[in-house]
Amino acid sequence: MDIALISDMVDYGVLGILGFMSFLVLFYWIERLLFYRGVKLDSYESLDELELDISHNLSKISSMGANAPYIGLLGTVLAVIVTFYTLGESGNMDVKNIMTSLALALKATAMGLAVAIPAIFFYNHLNRKCDVLTTRWKIMQRKQSQVEQ
Repeated sequence: MDIALISDMVDYGVLGILGFMSFLVLFYWIERLLFYRGVKLDSYESLDELELDISHNLSKISSMGANAPYIGLLGTVLAVIVTFYTLGESGNMDVKNIMTSLALALKATAMGLAVAIPAIFFYNHLNRKCDVLTTRWKIMQRKQSQVEQ
């Protein structure tokens, strides 16, 4: 197998996965925001039922935020391996060529961080909204029980 093909597979594969992950994170974040806007707290009879509905997809966002840097790091390691293999095969130890190849290998790590940072922000933002909704539900329940007494 040609080393250029392997290099392209590493580049496009890892960056493609990270790009897809960033799309999913953004999609789930928007979906949850729209869901939270339409939540009718009085339609929930139990706190567990509410928590199940409002926490849906949060673990997916968290998992993508936690794993994106590792996928980026894997891409960087694979690109460095390809770089060293290419340099070893060609015997060309030009500093310019080495530094350029290593700098390009780091783009996968940068992309992984570019996915992870917003994902963790979105997760924390949605988690706070969940806390607010559950607290509002508890307050509503207390008020209803006071009225009944």
